Amino acid sequence: MRYIIVGAGGVGSTIGARLSESGHEVVLVARGRHLEALRAGGLRLSTPDGESTLPIPAVGGPEEIELRSGDVLVLAVKTQDAEGLLAQWAWRPVLGGPAGGSSVAAESLPVVCAQNGVASERIALRRFRHVYGMCVWLPATHLEPGAVEAQAAPLSGMLTLGRYPSGADDTIAQIGADLARSRFLAPVVEDVMRWKHGKLLGNLANAIEAVCGYNMTDGEVAELRRQARAEGVAVLDAAGILYVSDEESGRMRGEQVRIRPVNGAKRTGGSSWQSLTRGTGSIEADFLNGEIVLLGREHGVPTPVNEVLQRLANEAAQQGRAPGSATPGEVMALIAA
Repeated sequence: MRYIIVGAGGVGSTIGARLSESGHEVVLVARGRHLEALRAGGLRLSTPDGESTLPIPAVGGPEEIELRSGDVLVLAVKTQDAEGLLAQWAWRPVLGGPAGGSSVAAESLPVVCAQNGVASERIALRRFRHVYGMCVWLPATHLEPGAVEAQAAPLSGMLTLGRYPSGADDTIAQIGADLARSRFLAPVVEDVMRWKHGKLLGNLANAIEAVCGYNMTDGEVAELRRQARAEGVAVLDAAGILYVSDEESGRMRGEQVRIRPVNGAKRTGGSSWQSLTRGTGSIEADFLNGEIVLLGREHGVPTPVNEVLQRLANEAAQQGRAPGSATPGEVMALIAA
C-alpha cells in the first residue's frame, strides 16, 4: 500500500512520517509555504524522543500524482475543507485495475477519514465506494512550514479504525497492521462511529480553547467545558446515538499514549487554537459544536452553549483574531443572554 496523506498538517504529517519511518511509501499533499518547505528540506518531525528530518515526497494536488491500484487516501484536512478536496480526488484515473485496466479513485481506492467530528465519512460516501473512519487521538502541533511536533509517547497516538458506517474488512485490517508497526495504537473495531462520537464530546472544548485562549484549568473555563459537554450528551442521547466514554477510551490508550514535553516545552493548544494562531481564516467549529447544534435542532434539545461557541469561533477565524479574544466571563454572559 502507498499512503497518500491529503492534508499534511499536524495529524497528517505525523501519520505520514511514522509510516515512512517504518518503510511504507508515503506522499504528502500540502499547499503554500508548507508545501514549499517540504519540497525544499523535507519534513522536520519533533517528538519527545528527539528530532528527525524525513525526505517524504510532497505534491500540491491530484494533478501532480499518478494514482495506482493499492493506494490509500488518508483525508486529514479539517472537515470544512473535505467536500472540495474529495471532489478533486474522486474522479481521477487509477491505473492497474482489473485485467490491467483503469478505474477512478471513487470506485477503487479506500479513503480513510482521519478527522475530528462525524461528518466527513458521510460526505466521502457520496462519491467514494470504500470509506473508513479513523478516530484520532494524536496530540500534534503544526505552526511552522515544514515542521510538526508530535507530543505523545511511547506511541505517537491512538487511531481507532473501522469501515463506515460500520463493520471491518481486510483492507482496514491491513491499514491497522501498517499503523501498528509505525508507532501507533491502531485497534480495528466494528463500530468506529461510536468512537468518533465519543471523541466529538471532548472536542466541544476546542472552541473554548480557541476563543478564550489556552488556560484550560481556569474555573470558568472548566464550567464552560462541563456545560458544552452536558449539552452534547443530552443531544446524542435524544438522538439515540451511542458514544464511547472517556473511561473506555482511556483504558484503551493506557500508558501507551501519553503527552510528553517536546524540546523541553509543554503542549500548547489543539487544532482549533492552531487554526487561529496560523490565521487560516476558517475553523472546524461548524462540525464540532455545530454538529451538536444541528442534532439539537433536529431533536428539540436546546444547545445555547454550543451555539454561542460556534458563533464566536467562526467570528474569530473570519476576522483574523488570535486565540483569547474573549474571556470566559464574556462567553458566559452571551450564553445567559
